[in-house]
Formats: sequence, structure tokens, C-alpha cells
Amino acid sequence: MGAKTKQALLLLVAVLLGVIFIVPVIWMVTISLKSDVEAFLPSLSFIPNEPTLINYTDALKGGALDVPILRWINNSLLVSVVGTVLVLAVDALAAYGLARLDVPFKKLLVPLFLSTLMIPGIIWFVPQYVLFQDLGLIGTYHAFYLPFTGSAFGVFLLYQFFRGFPKELEEAAYIDGANKWRIFQSVLLPSSKSILSTLAVLTFMGIFNDYIWPFYASGGDDRMQTLTSGIAVMTQGSYVNAPNKLMALSTIAAIPVLIVFLLAQKSIVRGITQSGIK
Repeated sequence: MGAKTKQALLLLVAVLLGVIFIVPVIWMVTISLKSDVEAFLPSLSFIPNEPTLINYTDALKGGALDVPILRWINNSLLVSVVGTVLVLAVDALAAYGLARLDVPFKKLLVPLFLSTLMIPGIIWFVPQYVLFQDLGLIGTYHAFYLPFTGSAFGVFLLYQFFRGFPKELEEAAYIDGANKWRIFQSVLLPSSKSILSTLAVLTFMGIFNDYIWPFYASGGDDRMQTLTSGIAVMTQGSYVNAPNKLMALSTIAAIPVLIVFLLAQKSIVRGITQSGIK
């Protein structure tokens, strides 16, 4: 098999995968632009006969459920931003300590962090919920972002990067009179912008799209729901027989994550492929 044939096959596979992923998105947007009558027609059509934005205006107003959609959007953005900042701060410090400092029990801590990556997150759900309930945090914003404060994946990602950082640069900083904190702040962090950007985007997307934990952490208060968990609330009322309005709400929920990904996609690629420092 020639090189051109292999390239053509790879391109074909990429196109097929792209179609598989993009068709559900197109279908979601298509249904969101259909009227109530057209949304229930048995025919399969990717182009609405009479496109309308009424579903978006109804979704943002909350419909007959009178639910605070705009409050849910604000909750999602607030929790995602605060959680992302906490993850970057905590994980960067933890990874730096494990990679470059003489931390006690380092040989035990590193495999311990890695072992937590093998455990499905749902296993932590009940103990975590009971803990937050005992602390009186259920139904508060603290319950939304505190579980994401430490990320084993983020620690491991940054740990691998910091381990490969040239020691010569640190030694030069020591000679210039810099302490460990100064080296971390002024040498390592500026050199790890790509990997930090990658972790920030992945964390933001994960928190924003999370559904199960916010749904229960809200404590049954509709005003404390995030957008993704709020969609489930919408399906329990007047929107259960209105797929076009549900798809409009789902499209609104996908827009912030899509914008963040498109703006940071180059940083993600650099962060994933980066294996050294120029």
C-alpha cells in the first residue's frame, strides 16, 4: 500500500468520524429552529421549512415553568470559572512540589495520585455528598466548585511537564538570588502557559458540562441549578413534549463550551504535543 493510499484512507476515516460527531449537533440545531408543529412531523428534514427563533426566546424566558434560565447560565459560568482557577492554582503548586521539591513520602504520593485516576468518579459520589451535607454546604455555591479544587489528572499532567524542565534554568535563577517561590512564579509558570491553557480548557469544559453532581448539590433549589442540570428540570414539566424548545436550550448550553474550545484549540494542541522547552 502506497503512501498516497494510506493518506487517502486516513482522510476518509477522519471525514467519517467528523460526520458521526457533527450530525447530532446539526440535528440539535435543526430541531431548535422548528415550530411546534414541524418538530413532531415524522419526516426527517435537516432544513426547517419555516425557521424560527421563538424556541430560543421561550427557553430564555423559562417557558411555562417560570424557571430562572439566565440565573442557571450565570451559575454555570461562575462555578466553571472559579473551579478552573482553583484547579490551576492547587494542581500547579502540588505538581511543582512533587516534581522539584524534596517532599516527604514523594515516592508514595506520586503513585497514589495516579491510582485515583483508575477509580470511576461516580464511586466518590455518595461519600462526597454525605460529607458536604454534614458540613452544611449542600445548596450553596461552595458545594459546586470545591469538589473540583484538586484534580489528579491536572497534577499528573503538570508533574510530567515540571519533571522535564531543565535544571540549568533553576540553577541560574538560584545564582541570581531567587528563592523556590520566585522560581516557580517567574520561571516555571511562564514556561508552562501552553500546558496550563490545556488544563484550564479541559477543566472548564468538564465543570460546565457536569450534570449529576450539580443536580444533587443544589439541594432541590431551582435557583441554584446550573444550566446542564437545569435542563433535566425542564424535561419534568411543560417542555417534556416540546423537543424543539429542549434542543434550543441544549444549543444555548453548548455555545459557551464551543467558544472556549475554538479560542483555545491551538493552545490545547501545543499543550498536548509539547514534550520539551526551547
